[in-house]
Amino acid sequence: MVAKPVDVEIRTPRDPNTLSNYHNYVTRHTSVDFEIDFEKKRLVGSVVLRLESLVDAEERVDVVLDSSFLDISEVKVDRQSTKFSSGARIEPYGSPLTVTLPAAVPKGKTVEIEIAVATTDKCTALQWMTPAQTSNKKHPYMFSQCQAIHARSVFPCQDTPDVKSTFSFALRSPLPVLASGLPTGASDYQPGKRDGESGTLKYTFEQPVAITSYLFAVAAGDMACAAIGPRSTVWSGPEELLDCQRELEGEIEPFMKAVESIVKPTYQWTQYNVLILPPSFPYGGMENPVWTYATPSIISGDKQNIDVIAHELSHSWSGNLVSAASWEHFWLNEGWTTYLERRIQGVIHGEEHRDFSAIIGWKALEESIKNYGEDHEYTKLIVDLKGQDPDDAFSSIPYEKGFHALYQFELLLGKNKWDSFIPHYFETFKFKSIDSYDFKSCLINFFAKDSEANKKLENFDWDKLFYAPGFPPKPDFDQTMVKSCYELADKWEYLIKNNSSNDFKPHSSDVSGWVANQSVVFLERVQGFADKFTPELIYLLGQTYGYTETQNIEVLSRYLSAGLMAKAPETYQPSADLVGRIGRMKFVRPMYRLLAVADRDLAVKTFEKNRDFYHPICRQMVEKDLFGEEKK
Repeated sequence: MVAKPVDVEIRTPRDPNTLSNYHNYVTRHTSVDFEIDFEKKRLVGSVVLRLESLVDAEERVDVVLDSSFLDISEVKVDRQSTKFSSGARIEPYGSPLTVTLPAAVPKGKTVEIEIAVATTDKCTALQWMTPAQTSNKKHPYMFSQCQAIHARSVFPCQDTPDVKSTFSFALRSPLPVLASGLPTGASDYQPGKRDGESGTLKYTFEQPVAITSYLFAVAAGDMACAAIGPRSTVWSGPEELLDCQRELEGEIEPFMKAVESIVKPTYQWTQYNVLILPPSFPYGGMENPVWTYATPSIISGDKQNIDVIAHELSHSWSGNLVSAASWEHFWLNEGWTTYLERRIQGVIHGEEHRDFSAIIGWKALEESIKNYGEDHEYTKLIVDLKGQDPDDAFSSIPYEKGFHALYQFELLLGKNKWDSFIPHYFETFKFKSIDSYDFKSCLINFFAKDSEANKKLENFDWDKLFYAPGFPPKPDFDQTMVKSCYELADKWEYLIKNNSSNDFKPHSSDVSGWVANQSVVFLERVQGFADKFTPELIYLLGQTYGYTETQNIEVLSRYLSAGLMAKAPETYQPSADLVGRIGRMKFVRPMYRLLAVADRDLAVKTFEKNRDFYHPICRQMVEKDLFGEEKK
């Protein structure tokens, strides 16, 4: 298998969230060889980094890598043991690992560093689940989540999106393993060391397309798979497999063809597979190459939440193929991906669905900006993360404000001209990491000979786009699909204000024919005046429209949130139950904040009861939401 080129030129470090000296050396290939030890809840083995020197001078410059809470026992340089030291911990970035090189490495030459390493119980990237935490309660489960800066807690590396490396994986486990590469086999069976203990296999994978460290991914557990398209499969627990297959079968290939018609180049990763993770997974999806990790909340039985997959698939181009050089420019990943996701919706469902999705996204943007405050640094498109934890800046803002940045150019230049730029952008920067200024230069240069477009871009306020906090300009989206949602919400608001049902009697037919996201829009509109509801009216709304019984978490979470805003006690325990069975931060964090206002004791009790259920990233963020800085 021939590795794809890694055309990276790094002159000065652009990423403030790494301790590595990646401006002196850059990782070209990473090989990991780990045993997955479920009993001790650790990965143990070695990592080999092949680094190319960028050092002009002839003197020896040591290698500095990112590490966090790792147990490092030995380091070799070109197969010879060498000195190493772990510096004092610098929060939130971990400890710099300095590797002493025996001699200077001339520019352009490579050096191999092999590190014997094991993860510890403080690892922030891995979640270890007991059999009781899985659906069939038979086997343990482990999965990783390395975005944003958590790969350094799995192995020493240059943990920055400004560096891309090809990968080789060798992972020994008693249970099936997936990793973010193409599978090359499972072999070398070894029997268990004790009576009754399961034997292990070594699972191997190759990733010939250079990827960033945060896309390193591994999962192991009781998993089964089924085909859902000509170049895609779904993986899940055996008991859930048929439901997952029914939900996703036939959906992926149309998504792939739609985005390939817009973006070009074609899909670079050979296969597109979806791993439905246990419910504690903290995100809707994670775009790990070859295997997208996805929340089980998308399996709602009605195919209404699979646009998450359209989003993660789009990351195969924006984020994975063309990557933001640092978390300060995260919008380049998520803004482009959200834009492409909505273009897919437009191709498959029609343009009114694209605008409908954007309207839903605007509400999410409003909530995030309200949560931070309109003048907050994290409401800018380009954020200052020097000394900050990138996880603290995670919100819908880079997704939605990033989408609106790109949508502005579609409106400014016209869709046809803008569409001619999209393939050029991805072809120009494929396999590379870039920042917002690279994007700007690429766009201006592309239209340099088009006098009309060039004039528009020259007069465009780039500083406002990049650095203004708060809201972007709000476009006039097609209201076709939201009109009935708003009209029904207005009837409920009238009912509440006038305390009379003479003009409006709620009936299930009010929402007949709606897609689930229309209920989402309706309920989000209702949340704007939910504090005026009586508990009885909240219950009536839920019962009439079936929201109290729905299996669609997108709808249920909005309904329960309205109930918490209305201080309706009947929604308190269902809300606590919901955050106790799903770990997706999109639902968990806002609901905990609302529950803490309605019934703080229940919120704290629920969190303490379920803290071990949550992924470490989610647990840390909810602790900050509930307790501020008093608990760390």
